[in-house]
Amino acid sequence: MHNRLRELRAARRWSQADLADRCQVSRQAINAVETGRYDPSLPLAFALADAFGLTIEEIFRPDRAEAAEPPG
Repeated sequence: MHNRLRELRAARRWSQADLADRCQVSRQAINAVETGRYDPSLPLAFALADAFGLTIEEIFRPDRAEAAEPPG
């Protein structure tokens, strides 16, 4: 999954720790999501979207290969 977290944080001049505090998670969790090592839980995705005033879809995009796979 691709995301725009780094870009969005930079635009607001927030550190990973700032964003983590806003979402009530660790800085390491934000780093893992931002670098693509971890896909966020739905509650975390909603918290991130709320922090930026955006929808989840405006922050996260599936990888093309994942999006092309049929469900199931």
